[in-house]
Amino acid sequence: MQFENTLDFAKKMDHEDPIASMRKQFHIPKHSDDNDEIYLCGNSLGLQPKKTEDYLQYELTQWQKYGVKGHFSGDFPWMPYHEFLTEGFANLVGAKDSEVVAMNSLTANLHFMMVSFYRPTQSRHKILIEDHAFPSDHYAVESQVKYHGFDPQESMILVKPRDGEDTIRHEDLIKIIEEQGDSIALIMLPGVQYYTGQVFKMKEITEAGHLKGCKVGFDLAHAAGNVVMNLHDWSVDFACWCTYKYLNSGPGSVAGCFVHEKHHSDETIPRFAGWWGHDKSTRFKMENSFKPMHSAEAWQLSNPPILSLAAIRASLDTIKEAGGIGELAAKSKSLTDYLRYLLKQELGEDIKILTPESEGEYGCQLSLTVDTHGLDGKVVFERIEKSGVTGDWRYPNVIRIAPVPLYNSYEDCYRFVQILKASLEA
Repeated sequence: MQFENTLDFAKKMDHEDPIASMRKQFHIPKHSDDNDEIYLCGNSLGLQPKKTEDYLQYELTQWQKYGVKGHFSGDFPWMPYHEFLTEGFANLVGAKDSEVVAMNSLTANLHFMMVSFYRPTQSRHKILIEDHAFPSDHYAVESQVKYHGFDPQESMILVKPRDGEDTIRHEDLIKIIEEQGDSIALIMLPGVQYYTGQVFKMKEITEAGHLKGCKVGFDLAHAAGNVVMNLHDWSVDFACWCTYKYLNSGPGSVAGCFVHEKHHSDETIPRFAGWWGHDKSTRFKMENSFKPMHSAEAWQLSNPPILSLAAIRASLDTIKEAGGIGELAAKSKSLTDYLRYLLKQELGEDIKILTPESEGEYGCQLSLTVDTHGLDGKVVFERIEKSGVTGDWRYPNVIRIAPVPLYNSYEDCYRFVQILKASLEA
C-alpha cells in the first residue's frame, strides 16, 4: 500500500478499517484536556474492555445469590470455569483445546514447566536464553540451574546480538543450537523480545532444538494476542503467557499455559502437583494417590480466582467479536507499517527504530531510541506523556510504542508522530 503522510489519509484508513468499531468496546483514558489519550502502551497493560464490568458483576451477583452453590449454578459455574477460556486460548496460540489452560502467573508457570521439562544431567545441563531476557525469566532460569546444583556461569548460554547490532540474528541462534545442542537441556526464548519487539522464528528454533534432543519452550508474554502462532503444529514442548498485555484482562491477571499433547499421557514426567491437576472424575473422592489428567490441566495446582477468569473471558469474547487473531494481526501489520513509515518520513535522522523490518520479525511494537545529538530520550518521553501520549520507557534508552489493533487507530499513529516531532524540536 502507498501510505500518505497526512491526517486526511489516516482518517481515510480508519474509515475503511473493518474493525475500527472495536475501539468503542474499550474504555480509553482521558488526558487532562478531557480528550482521549493516545494510548500506545498495550504491550505493557491493555485497556479495559467494556464487557469486563458486566462479566465481573455477574460473578459477584452469583456469589451473593448462591454462596458456595455458585460452583454449580448459573450459565458459568465456577467449578469448570477455566474451561470457558479453553477455546479462546487455543485459537490465539494455535493449539488443541486439551493443550491449553489458564492458571497461576507467568513466572510461576515458567517454573512449573521447568520442573517438568528441565531435567539436567552431567552431560546435558545447559539452558539457552537471550542475554537481554526479561529479568524475571533470567531470574527463574538462574534459580532453576542453581536448584539442580549447577553453576549458572557454566549452565546458562546467553545469546546476544552481534557487536553494533540491536537484535539477535536467527542464523546465530541456530548455529549455537547446532554446535552446542548436545549439552543443552532446554531452549527457553521469547516469542517476541520485550525490549526490541523482535519476533523470534519459533517454528525453526523448535525444529533445530528437537534435532539435537533439546526441550523447547517459549515465553509468549509479548506474543499472545499479538502475532499468529501454531504451537501444536510446530511441536513446541511448552509455552507460557500473561493475559494483561494484548489480552486486556487487567493488572496481574491469571496467566495461560500450553503443553503439547505428546506429553499428556506420560505420567513419568515429574511435576509439582495439586488437586486441580488430578483426574476431575475422582478429584472429590479426596484420595491421596495423584492421578494426573491427560491434558495441560494436569499442571494446575489449585482452583483459580474466578473474578480474574471472568475478566479474561470478557477479553477473549471481545477478541472473538473482532474476528480473532488473524484479523487482528492483519490490521496490526498495517498499523505498524504506517507508524514506521511516518517515523521515517518525519524523523528519519532523529529516531532509530530497533525493531526489525523484515516480514515476520515484528508485531505491533516499535522500539525507538532518540538519536538527536545531546537530547536525553527520557526527557523526550516525559514530553510526549505531557502532550497526551501513553507509551512505555525502558532503561537504558528505549521508548516502546505499540499501536494495538483492537483499539488504536491510524489517526493515533499520525498524531503521535506529530507530538514526538514537536517534543524533539522543543
